Amino acid sequence: MKGLEMISNIAGKYFAIWVVGAAVIAYFVPNPFLFFNSYITILLGIVMFGMGLTLKPVDFKLVLSKPLPVIIGVFAQFLMMPLIAFTIAYALHLPNELAAGLVLLGAVPGGTASNVMVYLAKGNLALSVAMTSFSTLLAPVATPLILLVLAGQWLPVDPVSMFVSIVQVIILPIALGLMIRKLFPAAVNKSSSVIPLISVVTIIIIVSAVVSANVESIATSGLLIFSAVMLHNLLGLLLGYTAAWLMRLDESKRRAISIEVGMQNSGLGAALAAAHFGPLAALPNVIAAVWHNISGPILATIWSKRPGNTKGEVSLHPTKPRVEDVGK
Repeated sequence: MKGLEMISNIAGKYFAIWVVGAAVIAYFVPNPFLFFNSYITILLGIVMFGMGLTLKPVDFKLVLSKPLPVIIGVFAQFLMMPLIAFTIAYALHLPNELAAGLVLLGAVPGGTASNVMVYLAKGNLALSVAMTSFSTLLAPVATPLILLVLAGQWLPVDPVSMFVSIVQVIILPIALGLMIRKLFPAAVNKSSSVIPLISVVTIIIIVSAVVSANVESIATSGLLIFSAVMLHNLLGLLLGYTAAWLMRLDESKRRAISIEVGMQNSGLGAALAAAHFGPLAALPNVIAAVWHNISGPILATIWSKRPGNTKGEVSLHPTKPRVEDVGK
């Protein structure tokens, strides 16, 4: 178990490197990875099951005790990110599938790797975890409706089918994880150190599968869509911070909301895109899986060198980041 724990820690620490490396290999040697395209939804379900195993009741406490920052953050996330994606898709004249895929990236909930980034950035970790959990629970309704309104002009959107997919891929695995944690807490706690390894390996497989299916598209449109994803992420980070600043939240909450708004659950986006729009639409989400794990650590490093004023508030997780969520 100690050996697996060490491997798991290394996998989480250097996640961005593994993702970039796997994407490069899948691009130049795609055939071995094509097999996994049929199992992307199942793979993401495994990641979300791991998330359910790590969630605790305290993760939802902030939603009830101090809901305003959570509501502000989640509202900014589901409003600004889809609109930014929509604007970029129009401005860059993206092909239909790529445009729909970019809007889908903006419409999915926050990515749980953001929790670790917020911790490293000296942001409000409790707020970050609450936003991730709350936005994930809202996703079955929010994501299909946003896509219907903003992406329906490019590709047909079936909101009912997408609702069912998100429930199957996110809600049911998370609920199963929560139930198992409730029934077997000792076993879950004992194995929790291995969860990052499972998450990292699963996300790497998803990224490799989608890259292998889009080699020609990456060759022709790779620079364009990478620019779109990078711009989408950077504007999200900036506008998320600005929204929190306008609401006069303290610095630690601004950082948490900025990172939560700017980083999406790209694994979910890739799975939904592949299932409902086609493999090309999954490409923005795959590139986001790589880029978010580059921009996030850079921003966290910059902020870590500056104090995060919490105005005396105590975090629900004061000493330890959610390392089990790295790579989701």
